[in-house]
Amino acid sequence: MSYYLKRPDLLTVTAAALNAGSAMRQVARSVACAHSTPARLAARLGRHALLLHARSLALLHGRLDEPVVLDHFETFEFTRDYPFGVAIPVGSRSWFAYGVDPAPHARTGRRSPAQRRRIRMRPRRPSRGGYAGSTRRVLDTLLPLVPEGGHLHLVGDGHPAYDRAAARLPRVRLQRFPNPRRGPRGAPRSAAARPRDAAMFPADLLHVLLRHSQAHHRRETIAFGRRLNALLERLLLFTVWRNFVKLRSERRPEPVTPAMRLGLATEPWSWKRVLSRRLFPARLSLTPLEQQVYQRRWTTPLLRSNTSHDLKHAY
Repeated sequence: MSYYLKRPDLLTVTAAALNAGSAMRQVARSVACAHSTPARLAARLGRHALLLHARSLALLHGRLDEPVVLDHFETFEFTRDYPFGVAIPVGSRSWFAYGVDPAPHARTGRRSPAQRRRIRMRPRRPSRGGYAGSTRRVLDTLLPLVPEGGHLHLVGDGHPAYDRAAARLPRVRLQRFPNPRRGPRGAPRSAAARPRDAAMFPADLLHVLLRHSQAHHRRETIAFGRRLNALLERLLLFTVWRNFVKLRSERRPEPVTPAMRLGLATEPWSWKRVLSRRLFPARLSLTPLEQQVYQRRWTTPLLRSNTSHDLKHAY
């Protein structure tokens, strides 16, 4: 993992800091390096996390025996005019994050005339299928994990894209929990909200952790992400932290991680163990989306430079 690095000691420090709510310049000040160094290390860590996640899913082939909760996490790249959702399917019992899949879409909600004019002047992004394409890719990833002859039990919040994607696949059984209307902050939950919150709790908890532990996903922050591919790399690093490093629940005394629940680990991992072995993309079966993210092919049209990862020997 430390191939050709001048400061290999910064790998574990950067990985831990990025998942502890630190922004790039905060990490650089803490370890006394240039602010561009954590950004480059974050890209390397994200590629490593992608390969480790792909290897984990290969080991789970035919072993998925729990419902999977699906909900898109909403964020944006560079500007709020470029929003996108991120599908992170979560196991309802293990709380294991089974993947990361983006869904770029147009800006919604109320927009002023000036905002509409600005959006029309912005260069367009490739949609890559939007929510429907993202959901199809997630199901294509999850179905090979289901035992032969079995069905995928999917839990969703009533999004139309989930309904359409599940209707096309006979092996998918979708359980819908539409989002009910909420009262003012602090008001008691309605009878319709209680079963929805119980069923969608693993995904809701993951989204809260993302807002809390990722500086660039907080509201009202100057540490927002500039490029979608970089955001995906950091999200992949976050899923590895959630699956292997962080305990499933810090309130309960049982020291169990989501990966331990699925038999992928026998004890909680440290960052040193996560980064102890180099992984190679040619030795793993990557999906087209994973190959594009690894090579940094998801570009942001507003940026003049979208650096790709074309080096043959570098990590």
